[in-house]
Formats: sequence, C-alpha cells, structure tokens
Amino acid sequence: MPWLSPYFELSRGSAHNLRPMEGLRGFAVFLVFLVHYATLVVDWLIDGAAALPLAEALHTVGNAGVDLFFVLSGYLIYGSLISRRQPFMRFMARRIERLYPAFTVVFVLYVALSYLFPAESKIPPESGEALVYLLQNFLLLPGLFPIEPMITVAWSLSYELFYYLVLPLVIAGLGLRERSGRWRSALFVGAGAALLVYCALAGGPVRLALFIAGMLLFEAMTAPRVPTPSSLVGGLALVLGLLSTLFPWDGTVGAALDALSLCLGFSLLCLACFRVPQAPLARLFSWSPLRWLGNMSYSYYLIHGLALKAAFLAMSVLMPGAAFGSWFFWALMPVMFALTLLPSAALFLAVERPLSLAPGAPRPRDAVAPTR
Repeated sequence: MPWLSPYFELSRGSAHNLRPMEGLRGFAVFLVFLVHYATLVVDWLIDGAAALPLAEALHTVGNAGVDLFFVLSGYLIYGSLISRRQPFMRFMARRIERLYPAFTVVFVLYVALSYLFPAESKIPPESGEALVYLLQNFLLLPGLFPIEPMITVAWSLSYELFYYLVLPLVIAGLGLRERSGRWRSALFVGAGAALLVYCALAGGPVRLALFIAGMLLFEAMTAPRVPTPSSLVGGLALVLGLLSTLFPWDGTVGAALDALSLCLGFSLLCLACFRVPQAPLARLFSWSPLRWLGNMSYSYYLIHGLALKAAFLAMSVLMPGAAFGSWFFWALMPVMFALTLLPSAALFLAVERPLSLAPGAPRPRDAVAPTR
C-alpha cells in the first residue's frame, strides 16, 4: 500500500530504533480496541456462547495496552530530558501542543453529542456543576483524581500530564544529568519498588510504575553491561506479561503484582526490539501497517470508542434483539476494527498531524500515551 505511505509515515530523523517502537504503539492501541470491542459485543452473543469467557479475557488483557504506552512514554520523555537541558515552559508548551489539538476536537464532539443524546450524557444537569465537570475534564484531571471522565479513555492523559509536569522538576532537583547511569538506575529501582509496595498496602496510582520502567529501559539501552534479550526472550516476556493479568489475584496487592509483571515483560520486549532493530521480533513490529497504526495511535485512542459505540448502536436499530453464536464474535471483529480506522485516520490527518506533529520536521522523541 505505498500510496498510504505519505499520509502515515512520520519523519523520525536518524533514530532507526523508532520503527519497531511505532509498531509497538500500534500493537498497544489494538489491545485497547479489544477492551471496548469485548465490552460491547457480549450483548450480541447468546447465553452460553463459547466466546463469552474469551471476550472477558481479552477485555482484561487489553487493558495492558495503556501500560505499554506508559512504558514507551516513560522511555521517550525521560530520554529527551536527561539527554539535553530544556526550558521547562518550552517543554510543557510542546507537550500541550502534542496533547490538546486532537483532544480538543474530540472533547467538543463529546460535549455536542452529550446534549444531542442526553440519556448517554455524563454531564451534570445543573449548569454550575456542568461547567465545573467540563473544566475538570478539559484540564485532564480525571484519572489521578476520582472524577468520572467524559471521554472514557482520557483518564490515562491525567497520568501523562502528571509525568510531564513532575519529571523535569525531579531531574533538575536531584541533578540527575550530573549523576552516573548506575546511580540513576538504583534511584529508579528504589522508587519503583517503594511505589509498588505502597500501592500494594494502601492503594494508589500503581500504573505510575510503568513510567519508571520506561526510564529504566532508557538507562538499560545505554548500559553496555546489560545483556540484549533475544527475540525469543522478548516475545515470551510479552506473552507471559499479558497472561499474568489473567491471574485471579484481586485488590491492591493484585494490582501491584500486575504492574510489576508488565514492567518486566514490556521492558524485556522493548529492549529486545530497540537494541537489535534487525532481529525477527523488531522486524515484526516494523511491519508498515502496524507502524502506521502506531503513528496515528493517539487519534485512534481518543475516538475509536465513540466510533465503536455508534456502530453497535446502528446495529441495535437495524437488528433489534438479535443474538448470535461465537462465530459472530470473530466475524464482527475485523469489520468493527476497520470501521474505527476511518474516523481515526480523519482526525489524524486533519488535526493531529498538521497541528501536533509538524510534518517534515524530525521529532525523534515525540510520544504520547494515550495516550491512549
């Protein structure tokens, strides 16, 4: 599909290891798609369908897509800041430029649809409360704060924004650029372990540990004594990390164990891909369609849930009360995925690329997780 290349390829300078990274973003956002597809499709399956437990498992595993975004964001943003000094306000202006154009368009769309379909609206009916709620959402507070997000997936942007705000201050305050890589790594291991233990005992934003894993990944990339995992090891780490989310542990301890397993699994996966970009695993994630999905992953992340809900709503109008066997689960999945690509590509090409990615300018360290 060479005709698509000019639209979905991004200039990345000479950072060759970003080709598999782009594919990893595509894989991450496909995992997020599985979460919302599995949530909506179960209402269309007959009782006892074999696909029902599979849909539940895919819903659970798919949530790890956001965690992979956090690792990649931790790696890229930390690498950018630790490698060169950047004025804080200029750095934050670039982050806002990266986040807000596409988010604002989707935010306005959700507000309009909330008033067109009041039964689906999350906006409080009282005008004062509605204004506060909309302001909270526009400032990306839901996620780290106990506020229901209007855009369901936007909770993760709260984590992203917190990371952007805090990391430059930590680097400057602790003088991390003047420290050795070994010293920084020891600090991050200690901070990550403390965060996991605290969250296991008292609860809290345990997924911040994935950003720390990304920071450690950057340090590992530049540490010659850290061995390079083979493609087999990286692939097994990915599979085992995802499967670990299915273990029947609950509560805050379970959440901490999930985060730890994903930190390890995704770190080994990324290290295997980034260290040897010509290895089989890296070539797999360098497949062009997967990379193109990764390049527009932020737009996809923001709008695919709305597209899915609209598609299933249309089905309910056309086929009210219908129910199908497990074959329907598999047959409908590629159709729904294809449908979500259309509005996502439109948002990417019309808004995100021209306003946030500055086409033609090499930006080898831009990333967002959806943000996911």
